[in-house]
Amino acid sequence: MKGISIFLLKLMGWKTVGEKAPDNKCIIIGAPHTSAWDFVISWLFYTSKGAVANVLIKKEFFFWPLGYFIKKMGGLPIDRSKGANVIRQTINLINTNEYVHLALTPEGTRSLNKRWKAGFHIIAKETGIPVYLGYFDWGRKEISIGEKFELSDDARQDIRRMKDFYREKGIKGKFPELFSTEY
Repeated sequence: MKGISIFLLKLMGWKTVGEKAPDNKCIIIGAPHTSAWDFVISWLFYTSKGAVANVLIKKEFFFWPLGYFIKKMGGLPIDRSKGANVIRQTINLINTNEYVHLALTPEGTRSLNKRWKAGFHIIAKETGIPVYLGYFDWGRKEISIGEKFELSDDARQDIRRMKDFYREKGIKGKFPELFSTEY
């Protein structure tokens, strides 16, 4: 799959920057998240590096035969039913697996959302794993896990710094009007 992924990214005009995260466990922020194509491009990127990036997927999708393929593609089952604590489940998944490169989108949606969620911050602080500011820049057709991002104890301030990073880098989503770095 590595060779096919490299070929497909080149065919689509994408440039990869850097390698996979060197850590066994980490969170990779995926921004801007404006299209379902973001998953496809990021999956091809990580596969082209010979690695697997994980994503949280509703547990209901893990039935035979679909569940087999979702797991192979890095899917991790999560219970999103009413009353389920997704953050606690995610922390447990990280603590009980040897390798987790968890891709999360703090925007939480492909729609315009100026208020980013801080779940990634809680998860990273609780598990002690690093965070990378990954991006899929549709303007330059460039994808990367980005820079390692040092968290403080202030999630709001960290989100402001993250938004500054994406704004200063000039990152564009597939649908730029659906991505905001405003506070």
